Amino acid sequence: MVQRHVRPIVRGKARTAVEFGAKISISVSNGFAFLHRLSWDAYNEGEDLIPQAEKYKQDNGCYAERICADRIYINAKNRHFCARAGIRLSAKRLGRPPKNPEINEAHKQQLSADQRRRNEVEGVFGSGKRKYSLKLIMARLAHGAATSISMSFLVMCAEKILRLLRLFVVFICACVCSLLQLHASPEKAWGITDESWNDWPVTA
Repeated sequence: MVQRHVRPIVRGKARTAVEFGAKISISVSNGFAFLHRLSWDAYNEGEDLIPQAEKYKQDNGCYAERICADRIYINAKNRHFCARAGIRLSAKRLGRPPKNPEINEAHKQQLSADQRRRNEVEGVFGSGKRKYSLKLIMARLAHGAATSISMSFLVMCAEKILRLLRLFVVFICACVCSLLQLHASPEKAWGITDESWNDWPVTA
């Protein structure tokens, strides 16, 4: 099978210096993964931060409180944009570190927490390749391959919603069962038996 739209992309990684396939840019918000850009050509991912932030504001009415991004997104242009928009960009501070060691330690802990949060994006790519066939795109044409990739992310969000609905139904069923049990026998629900009435203190 020939896929003429696939181009080699030099990544410079230790395991694979050159990769083949689509280059995608996603964001994860509240556990849901959203596909923002898909390209078969090499480009700088740092260009995607501002459009994604503007898209978030368009959908939610305000900018995100913080952005936990990879190092390639940490450039001067994105720093200035986040500073003007009031967004906390997860990155090391420029210039000399503060003399106060407590401030330095707090900043390091904050960066570590943001890095753990950003790992959720890497988890989306990993599960997408293992469970949703992102590494097995067999479509011959570029449009068909892009559709397959988009459908994978659509299924991810659909399964996330299904899991949340299942948890909601289980919670509702548990509440209903507790109310029915309380209505049927309130003494047993509160742990009160005929023998326990004799143990209760009596005041005159």
